[in-house]
Amino acid sequence: MNKNLCFALSVALSSLLLLGACNQTPEKPSLLEAPLAGAAIGGDFVLTDQDGKKRTWKEFNGKYRVVYFGYTNCPDICTPDMQNLMAGLKAFEKSQPALATKIQPIFITVDPMRDTPDVLKQFVSAFHSRAIGLTGTDAEIADAARKFAVYSSRVEGSTPENYLISHSQTPYLMDPDGKPIAILPADQPKTDANEGAPDLVEAELDKWVR
Repeated sequence: MNKNLCFALSVALSSLLLLGACNQTPEKPSLLEAPLAGAAIGGDFVLTDQDGKKRTWKEFNGKYRVVYFGYTNCPDICTPDMQNLMAGLKAFEKSQPALATKIQPIFITVDPMRDTPDVLKQFVSAFHSRAIGLTGTDAEIADAARKFAVYSSRVEGSTPENYLISHSQTPYLMDPDGKPIAILPADQPKTDANEGAPDLVEAELDKWVR
């Protein structure tokens, strides 16, 4: 074969291999490498959604789940956390629409006395159209919180109705089998090093959802 032709074919083949390497999507880490892999977090429950329907944890099997425990009267944590979590999810829906359909956002109240289904419906719908709000009896909420390693305690106010709930700030990303993957960075401020919580949440979803 002509040496010039051999050289040209070699250059063309090298270019194709280089182009293929450049176009490869970086591999995502195994879920076995996830920060919360193997942690005893999660478990089945029976709670009531914002439409008054009984829901169980197992019925969401097959979906990744963004799970946040909080309450609607929370003065300065739950609302911005939910805003950031759902903004991150919406950004992920734009960049990875097919993968985003595999994610179910779930808000579970730690204040079932005030957070009725109607109250939750108004609250979760303000953040995302697919978000599910869950409430229940004191015992049902306590059982779910225990399984998800969430702490909550009532702090009495000036009147019996005017109270706060001290609680864990742990937005979980769970896998399709209901097992924990990571705690999402819902409260990270924007700095010179990052773009803030919504972008960081989107990056975590992109890293683990496949």
